[in-house]
Amino acid sequence: MSKKRGLSLEEKREKMLQIFYDSQDFYLLKELEKLGPKKGVISQSVKDVVQSLVDDDLVLKDKIGSSIYFWSLPSTAGNQLRNVRHKLESDLESGKKRFAELVERRNSLKKGREESDEREEALNELKSVESKYNELKDEMAQYADNDPAIIETMKQAIGVAYSAANRWTDNIFTLRQWCSNNFPQAKEQLENMYKEAGVTDDFDYLELPAMASLGTTDN
Repeated sequence: MSKKRGLSLEEKREKMLQIFYDSQDFYLLKELEKLGPKKGVISQSVKDVVQSLVDDDLVLKDKIGSSIYFWSLPSTAGNQLRNVRHKLESDLESGKKRFAELVERRNSLKKGREESDEREEALNELKSVESKYNELKDEMAQYADNDPAIIETMKQAIGVAYSAANRWTDNIFTLRQWCSNNFPQAKEQLENMYKEAGVTDDFDYLELPAMASLGTTDN
């Protein structure tokens, strides 16, 4: 025998709604979790199913004292459907109005744009100008690296970077001297720590390269 198919979410929603409609009573969640299995909805899924009905305004809930009660009447679903219908009708009316405006605008824009030899010639000329513009823009981009303003900005950025690097180098030397003066007995351990951190014997200040090498070549 084939395994019995479980209920879909929509089927579970219908089963739980039927509990409310049949009794037209108020329920606590724990009461619904006991009634759900009788309708084929396992107790573990009752909470999520009921919450989905609350989210869709098909089931109402309210806190009375310290307890939260759920209820729903057949009229609740009817009111919800009427609200949905009114919203759809309003959206449809707005859509029709917007469509009419767009059609009117399209017709207005089409005036003066009828196909003709002159219009075709103008469009071809426009395409040619756009193509030439794109070529020139690409060519200008190739020379951007030689822009004096860009080169000057690069020089300044390099200078700042070298200054920052040497400032940190100076701080490292100062810290290293302080450690040597205060912990002479740990010289070997300190030397190993310096090497692990990349502070080797050739560690020194950086020299700024000649800026002339970054400039343009004079003709």
